[in-house]
Amino acid sequence: MATKQARELRELDTPELHRRLVDAEGDLLGLRFGLATRQTENVARLGQARREIARIKTILHERELEG
Repeated sequence: MATKQARELRELDTPELHRRLVDAEGDLLGLRFGLATRQTENVARLGQARREIARIKTILHERELEG
C-alpha cells in the first residue's frame, strides 16, 4: 500500500518531480550544514528529507522503466 506522500508524488508530472528532487536535495544539504554547525534543532527532518528523495527517485526510475 502506497503512503500518502508517495500517492501525492505519483500524481505529479515528471518535470515537476525533477524540480522537487532538486529542492529536496538542496534542503538536505542545508540540513546537513545546520547539523554540522549545531544550528539544526529538528534532526528527525534529516531522515524525512532522505526518504523524500528516495521516494522521488523511485518514482522517476519506475517511469523510466515503463517507457
